Amino acid sequence: MQLQETLLKDCYILSPTLFEDSRGYFYEKFNERAFEQQTNLNGNFVQDNISRSIYGVVRGIHLQEGGHAQAKLVSCLEGRVWDVAVDLRRNSPTFGQWYGIELSAENKLQLYVPRGFGHGFSVLSETAIFSYKCDNYYNKESEGGIVWNDPDLNIDWKLPLEDIILSDKDKILPTFAEGNF
Repeated sequence: MQLQETLLKDCYILSPTLFEDSRGYFYEKFNERAFEQQTNLNGNFVQDNISRSIYGVVRGIHLQEGGHAQAKLVSCLEGRVWDVAVDLRRNSPTFGQWYGIELSAENKLQLYVPRGFGHGFSVLSETAIFSYKCDNYYNKESEGGIVWNDPDLNIDWKLPLEDIILSDKDKILPTFAEGNF
C-alpha cells in the first residue's frame, strides 16, 4: 500500500500493490499497521457501509459532528465516482478547501477522509457501488452537511447540471457560510 498526500491536511490517497496473473488479481485493500505507521493517524474502523447509485446521483456533502465525527476510508467497488472531501476543521490551514479525485473499480484507489471533513461523491458511470469504512458509529442526531452547489466552495461535480439527481435531504442542506464549523 502506498500513501500519497493530497492538498488537504491529513487527507490521503491510498494505492494498493496489485498482484496480477492469468487467474486475475489480488491486493490488500487496507492494512491498519502500515496506515498508522505512514500517517500517525488512527486506522481503527468500526463500521462498513455500502451504497449503490445510478448515474448522476450526487450524495453529500455529509458529515457527523461533535463526538460522533467520523474518519472515512472510501472506495468505489464498481463503476466510477468523483469523490470530494471538504476540510471543515476551523483551525486547519486548509479550512474551507475541497479536494476531488476519481475513484473507480479499475484504479482501486481509496481516499482517507479525516474527522472534521465533509464528504460527498457524484456517480460518473451507469451505476456505482461505493464503500465507506468509518472509525466511529453513525448517529442520526449528529448529521450535518453543506448543500452540494454551495457558491463559496464551488465544487465541480463533473456532471452536467441537468443530469444531477439529489435526495430531498441533500437539496435543503445549509450553505458553507451558514454552517457552524
